[in-house]
Amino acid sequence: MNLVENRYKINGTDVLDVCHEFGTPLYVYDADKIISQYNRMKNAFSGVDLRIKYAMKALSNISILKLFKKIGAGLDVVSIQEAMIGLKAGFQPSQILFTPNCVSIDEIKMGVELGLVINIDNISILEQFGHEYGNKVPCCIRMNPHITAGGHSHIQTGHIDSKFGISIYQLRHVTRIVAANNIRVIGLHMHSGSDILDSSVFIRGAELLFDAAAEHFKELEFIDFGSGFKVAYKEDDITTDIDELGKELSSRFNEFCKLYGKKLQLWFEPGKFMVSESGFLLVKVNIIKQTMATVFVGVDSGQNHLIRPMFYDAYHHILNLSNPNGVQRVYTVVGYICETDTFAWDRKLNEVREGDILAIQNAGAYGFSMSNNYNSRFRPAEVMIYNGKAHLIRKRETIDDLLKNQVEMEF
Repeated sequence: MNLVENRYKINGTDVLDVCHEFGTPLYVYDADKIISQYNRMKNAFSGVDLRIKYAMKALSNISILKLFKKIGAGLDVVSIQEAMIGLKAGFQPSQILFTPNCVSIDEIKMGVELGLVINIDNISILEQFGHEYGNKVPCCIRMNPHITAGGHSHIQTGHIDSKFGISIYQLRHVTRIVAANNIRVIGLHMHSGSDILDSSVFIRGAELLFDAAAEHFKELEFIDFGSGFKVAYKEDDITTDIDELGKELSSRFNEFCKLYGKKLQLWFEPGKFMVSESGFLLVKVNIIKQTMATVFVGVDSGQNHLIRPMFYDAYHHILNLSNPNGVQRVYTVVGYICETDTFAWDRKLNEVREGDILAIQNAGAYGFSMSNNYNSRFRPAEVMIYNGKAHLIRKRETIDDLLKNQVEMEF
């Protein structure tokens, strides 16, 4: 988002004009930013057979998925419903990695019926899968490396108390199950969680997979290193050095492939890295409320539209689009939900007035996808800026949407 003549624009499209056309609150996504992030990752891992599987749980609008398909990505899905949407968007089943957690074998069977690449993350399901399919259906196994990547505890998935993956210390048990049931394992997977800061930590996890592959799994086609790359939420924020990681891991991966005896595919499944910085939640200021201690800016949105600040204590930079040159003052930006509902505490903003439009940045990942109808509020519309034009990709909800699945009793 660039300031041009005191007007904020995304690829030449005036953001305030978009608000006037589609109303607020409104999610807006910059397609060019998504494409540039995809290309940035491809270039960072240019020396390997790279396959990028977009983690659609971050942002699952079907038009966003079709954009990823157009630029060459596959999909990572965590539910059979996500898989169905991915197929509807035009992805082939073989392009979709199915990595559910704590689901029954019935949902795994549905994934097999759809032709997805199955990724299994617990011993019980691995045994049942083996009993059902033997070597007729290949699978990937998700290992927990017991490596903590960083970030909020809610998004760390590689630690010893995590529910995700099969412990690397249970590898001997895994190999016995695989042998006893003649399971065909074509992939090994790990995911340490979000906000990877140190590439050396990531490499340590990779070495564990290399060791497991070399000793126990001789028919692999790919190794999947998950994702978790940290993006910038603040000015001068620390981020994952994707170029450094790409250089180090690609070199080590190619060395491993020579020792393994064949060239494998290297898979990643980035979500936040791909879409976070592309997204903005645009809100209108309803009220300015001054108390004895705080000046509140109350907007026409809330944690029902962007829960990350309340759930993860996440920082999202906020811009006053309507008064970009106003004197800076300190505000607490809050929503209209009948709960503690705060987007930003004690934040410096250009002077805010009732009716102003604020842009909450880095809202592309886990914004709309985690939204809800608490307080019976409608979820917002979604717009994508593509080729310099604003395209509506989701209509704003109405009262009919809230009531359509309710069954009204007569008394």
